[in-house]
Amino acid sequence: MGEEFARQIDQKCLGLDEIWLIARRKDRLEQLSDKLTCPVKIFDLDLLKEDSYFAIKNALKTYQPVICIAVNCAGYGKTGPFTAISEADSVGMIDLNCRALTRMTYLLLPYMRRKSYLIQVASVAGILPQPNFAVYAASKAYVLSLSRALREELRSDMISVTAVCPGPVSTDFFSVAEETGSPFALKKYFMAQKEKVVKKALRDTFAGKDVSVYGLSMKALRLLVKIVPQKIILFIYGKLCRGT
Repeated sequence: MGEEFARQIDQKCLGLDEIWLIARRKDRLEQLSDKLTCPVKIFDLDLLKEDSYFAIKNALKTYQPVICIAVNCAGYGKTGPFTAISEADSVGMIDLNCRALTRMTYLLLPYMRRKSYLIQVASVAGILPQPNFAVYAASKAYVLSLSRALREELRSDMISVTAVCPGPVSTDFFSVAEETGSPFALKKYFMAQKEKVVKKALRDTFAGKDVSVYGLSMKALRLLVKIVPQKIILFIYGKLCRGT
């Protein structure tokens, strides 16, 4: 998702002086950099490591960038029963999906100008507790809640915050997520292309929307959660997961 955001921002946001790319794999960042027209700064950093934040903070202090659009999309998930997922993996999800996003937001906001955009990648999983996807869904609920609250706090500063809530997306996410089990194979029938999800996300962001949800099925699910009591949805979801 991060790679696709970089590609489309490079195409749509003409006049940018520079794009900063932050991720663990330097080789992939270099490959992506070669495909972008805008000048790029590469930071091959792991946001689960404390030193990474010192490096980013020092770079911001040194270069004093004026940030017009920022995207927080680092994250991962593990599926399966809570007890089947290691404590390290569950805590890691919280650390990356919640703590890292929060810390990056703190670092970036002082450099964001009026009429700028902050994109926080949550998930449609964040709108409803999900058995066999419990920690991931809870972590994305945090991102969604934080983003919507920040939007109101930053309104007077004219910084627009959009929570992007995709459903299943065709990325490397599931190759990692399903190492510990698949919560519900039917999800794959609703798989969306990352290009379309990001295109919709940027369109909603520039339109000033608070939440971006791609696809009729995901929009229908969001509406269903508003209408039907969660305990009923969770009961049905649990039966489907168990195949009973």
